[in-house]
Amino acid sequence: MHLLDTYTGQFVEKDPKDEDTVYAILSHTWNHDPPEQTYDQLKKIQEHPELSPKIRDACAVARKAGYQYIWIDSCCIDKSSSSELSEAINSMYHWYGYAAMCYAFLADVPPDDDPREISSRFRQSRWYTRGWTLQELIAPLQVMFLSNEWTVIGSKTVLADLVEEITGISGEALLHVKSLDEFSLAQRLSWAAKRETTRVEDRAYSLLGLVNINMPTLYGEGALAFRRLQEQIVQRVPDQSLFAW
Repeated sequence: MHLLDTYTGQFVEKDPKDEDTVYAILSHTWNHDPPEQTYDQLKKIQEHPELSPKIRDACAVARKAGYQYIWIDSCCIDKSSSSELSEAINSMYHWYGYAAMCYAFLADVPPDDDPREISSRFRQSRWYTRGWTLQELIAPLQVMFLSNEWTVIGSKTVLADLVEEITGISGEALLHVKSLDEFSLAQRLSWAAKRETTRVEDRAYSLLGLVNINMPTLYGEGALAFRRLQEQIVQRVPDQSLFAW
């Protein structure tokens, strides 16, 4: 996988399964104005790094915490390579799981927000409505929520009861007290029911890790992606609750 060196802004190649590969990872909602920096754009400026504010600040937070490497989905995947993109999508749940720390950047939550207030911005954050952030919340053991000024709001461990209330995801799943296999398919898929993705196909692809399925990705297939996912689940997982969901 391509990791960013938080000191130099350069890409390095590391095996996430290697116990010597210690890295942080970023969970965020994508910007459209200004757009996210891509892998290709970052490669072009590697000799004289001009990182976007988000990438620069994410590197700074990770570096301050002692992490030399960070992975950010918007810029660490070469999307011009269909094989690399497919591998990344199928591996992403595990990459988040291998990370020593996941920073959940909530771009719409100010630093003075009290997350436990009934009308808090934390409760209303767009981050909770996106498809990809579901696996990014569950897969890592350690998640630190950050405000729009990159200050600490609190950890998943400390805020687990509140996050469970917001998302409907069992605290036992959030805190890895139980493995995902101990939750029915209907339960796991229900956690994604109200979440949205920009691409229709990502509605299925963002669930691959949660249902422990690998399958080729094909952008352009539209709703057929979810049909293929259901077929794969039926073939591999003896859990009839899929039909109840």
